[in-house]
Amino acid sequence: MKPTALITGASGGIGYELAKLFAKSGYALIVVARSEDKLQQLKEELKGHSVTIIVQDLSKPGAAEALYNKVREQGRTVEVLVNNAGFGLNGLFDEILLRDQQAMMQVNIQTLTELTHYFLPDMKNTRMNGVPRGVLNVSSVAAFQPGPRMAVYYASKAYVLSFSEALVEELKGTGVTVTTLCPGATETKFFETANAQDTKLTDRMMSPKQVANEGFVGFIKGKRVVIPGKMNRSMAIATKFMSRSAAAKVAHYMDK
Repeated sequence: MKPTALITGASGGIGYELAKLFAKSGYALIVVARSEDKLQQLKEELKGHSVTIIVQDLSKPGAAEALYNKVREQGRTVEVLVNNAGFGLNGLFDEILLRDQQAMMQVNIQTLTELTHYFLPDMKNTRMNGVPRGVLNVSSVAAFQPGPRMAVYYASKAYVLSFSEALVEELKGTGVTVTTLCPGATETKFFETANAQDTKLTDRMMSPKQVANEGFVGFIKGKRVVIPGKMNRSMAIATKFMSRSAAAKVAHYMDK
């Protein structure tokens, strides 16, 4: 029997690349996104591997429970949970529609938290002790500082990092690991969705494949935090030596 990796946001970008890496490493996949066509494309690309598609909009309240129930109805358990789904919005906080920001918080925080709660018992109780098992949460270098014009997005990613690092300590001795992947600007549809494609944030971007490779290797090694790219690591370290106000000013400048 193969271990199973459930990957959200698997229809493109980092999630798409992570799905290929887990499949090629011997994991059966459960891939989740809103776009069935793109998930079918991934399944076709991974012909010969076990790939189960679940179409689910994770921005809706109750989505995590619905997804968990669909997995249970198939008699499946999950050894690896990859919480990759997420999005950002760029603009002044009071000018971005509240319902859009609520949807963002639902995906980036609420659904991620609920899915982790639902599937952790699988990881702790699995009989497959010889394979890496745990949670890979996709955060961002945004987690390390406040982000004017993307205030809620930056805050949501700070939540993911703090939440994940706390779980690392809780799960010591269980064989379950939690890794937080904190990429910088990546060549995905993120900036188009966020309406931030013309900002300085896009001056230097990594490919989704590069980011996924570093995240995957970090997860397999049981690393606590993975920051792909030397420049991104330098920026994350630099924020530790700045005041919060200075870090916010830097983020604001990069958004111009």
